[in-house]
Parts: sequence; structure tokens; C-alpha cells
Amino acid sequence: MEPNRKAILFILLASLAFSFMNLLAKQLSHLPVFELVFFRAIGTSAICTFLLVKNGIPVLGSRRPILILRAIVGFSSLTLFFWSLKTIPIGTATSLRFTSPIFAAILAVLILKEKIKPIQWLFFFLAFLGVVIIKGFDLRVETLGFLAIIASAMLVGLVYILIRKIGESEHYLVIINYFMLVNILIGGLVSIFYWQTPIGIEWVFILSIGIVGFIGQFFMTQALQISESNMIVPFKYSEVIFSLILALLILGEQQTWISLLGIFLIMAGLIGNYIVKVK
Repeated sequence: MEPNRKAILFILLASLAFSFMNLLAKQLSHLPVFELVFFRAIGTSAICTFLLVKNGIPVLGSRRPILILRAIVGFSSLTLFFWSLKTIPIGTATSLRFTSPIFAAILAVLILKEKIKPIQWLFFFLAFLGVVIIKGFDLRVETLGFLAIIASAMLVGLVYILIRKIGESEHYLVIINYFMLVNILIGGLVSIFYWQTPIGIEWVFILSIGIVGFIGQFFMTQALQISESNMIVPFKYSEVIFSLILALLILGEQQTWISLLGIFLIMAGLIGNYIVKVK
């Protein structure tokens, strides 16, 4: 079956939107992390709540404990990711965070009792080798930032498992909104103690984070609804390419050949694993 062209366009637009969101976070990385998380959530939650009410969808959902757990795990992952951007180039950080499918696969074995094909371990090793190369040879990747982004990727893997446990019992807007509400609650409360008022154009950047993030979420969901996931998910990795290009053009971030090799190995391992998995 050929992939739906409209779905591919949507997933590419989603990846571009998420890349811009990451770029905005990088531009504002001097601000407190919890403040970024707070503003990331405000715009998305406002739009989600409006759509939930408009379509008559129960805002609180029915499986509240697991919805809250998913939201807390997602909050922790996002906080670590934004914090890592303080010390790691944006393209590298995005690449490392995309190792989350590896952790999701391992957790699926432990929690959901799923099977992993032997060849998948080969692709996992390839991606892991890319991680080792980036950490070992890219001097810009500080240890604490590296550990933070890997922890963020592990938590994203757990998010995938929790969403699968939720299944289709909850509307996707409810799941997203829970995530955003927890971000607002915890991020907002902690920000009180570390508040740093944005200046000038920073207000535009910080208010745009949530809006751009929702645009990415919207197009990604639309893509998954009109096409089989195995046909379009590989295109999601274009976010790494977009992030590298935007970081170069706007921030002047350059990648060394050795770091590009590491990024290539990560992407090759993840895409290879995905292709094998869906066959």
C-alpha cells in the first residue's frame, strides 16, 4: 500500500512545527525551564479545551489515574528536554531524544510482554553506537545535558507505553489536555519561585511555543487518522533534519562530521527497526 500523500504532507508539517517549537525553546533557554514548560502548555491547553467543549467531549475523560500518570511522565520528559537545550546543540538534542523508540520497545517487552525480533537488536545497537559517538566525540555535549536528554528519551518511551495502555478509550484531545494541564499546574507553581520576566521579543517567542506545539500535535494526529502509521511514521524523523537546518540558518549551530555520523547511525537504526517491526 502506498502512503497517503496528504498524510505525508501533514506529518512533515508536524515535524516542521515541532522543530520551530524546539528552536523557540533554545532561543529562550536562558529563562527558567519550568517557565518554558508553563508557557508551552498554556497555548495548547487553551486550544484543546476549546475544541473539547465545542465538540461535547468530556474534558476529564474516564481513566483519570493513568491519564494523570501519563501527564506527569510527559511533564518530566519535557522539562528534562528543555533543560538539556541549555547545554546541547538543538540538532544533537533532537537526535538523542529520538532514541525513545528503543526504550519503548524494551519497556513493551517488560510491561506488555511483547516480542522483539532478533534483527531489531542489531538496529538498536546501531542507534546506540550513534549515541556513543556523539557523546564521545562531540565536545559540546556536556555530561549532565547528555544524561538529561537520555532520561527524557526514556520517559518518552514510557509515555508511548502508557498511551498504548490507554488505547482508544480516551479521545486524543483529552490525553493532550491532561498533559498540558499538569504542565501548567506544576510548571506554574515552581515558576513562582524562579520567575524571570521575558523582555521585548521574548514575549512573542514564549507565547508562540504553545501555539506552534499545538499545530504540530494537530497535523501529526491528522496524519495518523488518514493513513496507516507504518506508512508515515518514518517521515516523522524529518524533525531531526529540520532542526539541524533551522539551527544552522538561525542560530549558526554547525555540526562536525563525527556528530553527523552519530546522528546518521541513530536515524538509520531507528528507521531500520521500525521497518522490520511493521513487516
